[in-house]
Amino acid sequence: MTALLAMLGFGIGGGLTLLASALRPDDQPAGTRIGALAASLMAGAWARLARAIPLAGVILVLTRWPVAALGAGVLGWFSTDLLGGKAAREQGVARTEAIATWAEMLRDTISAAHGLEAAITATAPVAPDAIRPEIMFLAADLERVPLPVALRRLAEDLGHPIADLVVAALVVAANGSVRELAELLGTLAGSARDEVSMQLRVEAARARMRTAVQVITVCTMAMALGLVVLNPTYVGSYGSITGQVVLALIAGCWGVALWWLSSMSRFQTPDRFLLAAGREAGA
Repeated sequence: MTALLAMLGFGIGGGLTLLASALRPDDQPAGTRIGALAASLMAGAWARLARAIPLAGVILVLTRWPVAALGAGVLGWFSTDLLGGKAAREQGVARTEAIATWAEMLRDTISAAHGLEAAITATAPVAPDAIRPEIMFLAADLERVPLPVALRRLAEDLGHPIADLVVAALVVAANGSVRELAELLGTLAGSARDEVSMQLRVEAARARMRTAVQVITVCTMAMALGLVVLNPTYVGSYGSITGQVVLALIAGCWGVALWWLSSMSRFQTPDRFLLAAGREAGA
């Protein structure tokens, strides 16, 4: 029965993983921003469930402790945030580089005597992959709304401090207030590449902290599972109601400590320019 339950948990996890793969945004037809965002959030939620449910099921089968199963499920849900995150960090660097590349593309296209709207439309199909969907949305918006409104929507889609600076320059240029737009875009592109270099140096310096979080998590889980499997009488007191309460306190303190260590290893991005300006205007 124990083996059957374990196999059932892994089967559910595998099914959820396949469902998450089927719901990836790349596989969805082009639609509105809300549809793309909803598909992305749903795919991410299913992927987290595919990790949380099997892990919680296995721990419940081995220990018969609801608190342990719940803690394992929470660990599985946040496992990529605590133990991984490499893909997200690489994606952040790639988006910053892509914004710099697109700014340079706009600079070169505008220098070739193209208007701003024409330059955006011309660069949208060949924009870097990391931001191409957002630039394509911008090009489509140009057919329906004024350029400043479309550019502000682009800033919301990208959600990046460097993108806010580029969009601010383009909005001012759309109002006819910037004469040397090409030179300004080149300067902003250089700033974006400098930020990428700084972020890579910071990530390399904090790699030791991320490794410490991974080692602590794996060793603690391995020791706890070893005690449960090899010496169940030693941890048998956790099976009572009082033991479950104590276990919940221990798991909570352990989770907070892991989250603290993980947050110390993350790169803190600066505040967004347009978002801060919008809040000040609202106040």
